[in-house]
Amino acid sequence: MVTPKHLCPWGLKAFDLLKRHGYEVEDHHLASEEENERYKKEQDVDETPQIFIEGRHIGGYDALREHLGLGPDPKEGQTYQPVIAVFSIALLMAVAECWAALHALAPVRIAELFVAFSMCVLGILKLRDLQSFATGFVQYDLLAQRYVPYACVYAFIETLAGVFMLGGVLTWLAAPAALVVSTIGAVSVFKAVYLEKRDLSCACVGGGSKVPLGFVSLTENLMMMTMSLWMLLK
Repeated sequence: MVTPKHLCPWGLKAFDLLKRHGYEVEDHHLASEEENERYKKEQDVDETPQIFIEGRHIGGYDALREHLGLGPDPKEGQTYQPVIAVFSIALLMAVAECWAALHALAPVRIAELFVAFSMCVLGILKLRDLQSFATGFVQYDLLAQRYVPYACVYAFIETLAGVFMLGGVLTWLAAPAALVVSTIGAVSVFKAVYLEKRDLSCACVGGGSKVPLGFVSLTENLMMMTMSLWMLLK
């Protein structure tokens, strides 16, 4: 469907897939919602676009991917991509900040900055939709299951602890708070995943994510625990 107010993303993605696989594409636009609905009724389909290859009806975008041997769209299944993006950028930020401040690559300082930046970014992702995060978090966090508002408190503690650690201020407050919540988090994840064998999505990058609960979630909490202990020792 292509109208002045709407451009179908699945139509564009299907067009791109066909072109990249060497097909010559004849693109027929549906110019209004009414025309779109009429076409679906006439063809007895529940979605557009509909793809035909050499006269053979393939189906919609997902059917096209299957026909081309690509499998489901990556967005549909569980993926570690959000966490990889956060940790990769946090590491690059840490290296850049260390170089800017010291004109050298100091491994210990890079590690400190990496964990603090990661906490801040993960905190932002949680804070952007606190209710959605809380919905996912209460499914496995032991304290949040007993006191639901703690889910929101956790997001603020993680974020502010990261900020204070970056600035080297209020460490006496930030480090113990982060240590407590990360320890509870680590125990909760270990219990849900490794003892109870539950198949859940992690709320570490915010609510509604497709990141599987498991090693990455446990790693996030262990990083916070290690950073907290290190800051207290310093």
